[in-house]
Amino acid sequence: MMPSSVLQVKRLQPELITPAKPTLQETKFLSDIDDQEGLRFQLPVIMCYKDNPSLNENRNPIKVIREALSRALVYYYPLAGRLREGPNRMLMVDCNGEGILFVEASADVTLEQLGDKILPPCPLLEEFLFNFPGSDGIIGCPLLLVQVTRLTCGGFILALRLNHTMCDAPGFLQFLTAVAEMARGEIHAPSIIPVWERELLFARDPPRITCAHHEYEDVIDHSDGSYASSNQSNMVQRSFYFGSKEMRVLRKQIPPHLISTCSTFDLITACLWKCRTFALKINPKQAVRVSCIVNARGKHHNVRLPLGYYGNAFAFPAAVSKAEPLCKNPLGYALELVKKAKATMNEEYLRSVADLLVLRGRPQYSSTGSNFLVSDLTRVGVGDANFGWGQPVFAGPAKAMDLISFYIQHKNNTEDGILVPMCLPLSAIERFQQELNRITQEPKEDICNNLRSTRIMSMM
Repeated sequence: MMPSSVLQVKRLQPELITPAKPTLQETKFLSDIDDQEGLRFQLPVIMCYKDNPSLNENRNPIKVIREALSRALVYYYPLAGRLREGPNRMLMVDCNGEGILFVEASADVTLEQLGDKILPPCPLLEEFLFNFPGSDGIIGCPLLLVQVTRLTCGGFILALRLNHTMCDAPGFLQFLTAVAEMARGEIHAPSIIPVWERELLFARDPPRITCAHHEYEDVIDHSDGSYASSNQSNMVQRSFYFGSKEMRVLRKQIPPHLISTCSTFDLITACLWKCRTFALKINPKQAVRVSCIVNARGKHHNVRLPLGYYGNAFAFPAAVSKAEPLCKNPLGYALELVKKAKATMNEEYLRSVADLLVLRGRPQYSSTGSNFLVSDLTRVGVGDANFGWGQPVFAGPAKAMDLISFYIQHKNNTEDGILVPMCLPLSAIERFQQELNRITQEPKEDICNNLRSTRIMSMM
């Protein structure tokens, strides 16, 4: 494995990729869900591809992806514009066709040499997604940054940084799928035509809050302030893997009445919430929350959005508990709270969120350590994006955010599992690891039974 200090990435000067054909010059408003304060950030994503020997050796991924982006932007032309602020800081898109930022690069390294350094938290992110000065703002900056880095093995790394106000994970995947279709040369128009129609998620007139929204409530902080006082230099990132062994141990802790309805997401979320609260040594009387991002698309939540809608279409209802019962009770306690919070999501809940954001002036999701937010990307399908080189060996967010963790599908050695990057103060990360190990540790009798079964099978 190559040390990160040795890696040399050569980058050309950035260029702007504009739509391949003239597009409408207009101003488009974001929805009130898009426009919330908590989405005004840029999210880095990294995708790694092996060489495909069956392709023409002259096929250049940089050229292919550059041209495919330009063609896809004809249909997704708002992404080539710039955000502006209107009255009351309301965001709108100036669809001026200025373009997205694109960087061509090469690195004297192979995917095999990079090894786990491509996984979150990616220590080489700044090499594979260079932050050009003035490009990472929200207002007046490119809405998408793309860097394609060719490797000596013939593979490449595609790294992207998206302004989250423009779309959520399913919406971004829809755009990436269109780019991939163009790159493969299969069609001249996306298989799913993008739909803007952000007015579908405007606040109602008059706005009215009809549901409880704990995720936006102010929390009285009884903690010692250690999380809030932790500057970025004291925050560390580490990823944790949930494979078949970890899930088997956790499932044995599910109460009987929840066994048939408990999802993998529910179980991991309950586990992380308990471990994180324990690790941060939060005051026992402190209210702690975990918010679950719930996609509004599809029939399950009865939110009527057209096929092709690529704006932010989710809410993050919160489960709430005092720290003491969360840490002391069995896992089933947290699990039940997580399931109940998720079950509140429906069209009325989402409409009520939009109304709350307007009535209360876009309240910020609280940034205290007692709050935690999780997003399940295992079913989004980022790992299916095929630009002609097959599926990526890894695809997902390059790191956790301060209070946000992502669940990423990942194959570890021979089994499929879920990778979860976490961001915690240095003083808490080891306690988190120890508590997670304790909760996911197989009882000794189970280990003995597994070994006995293995011996019996080997003798047959």
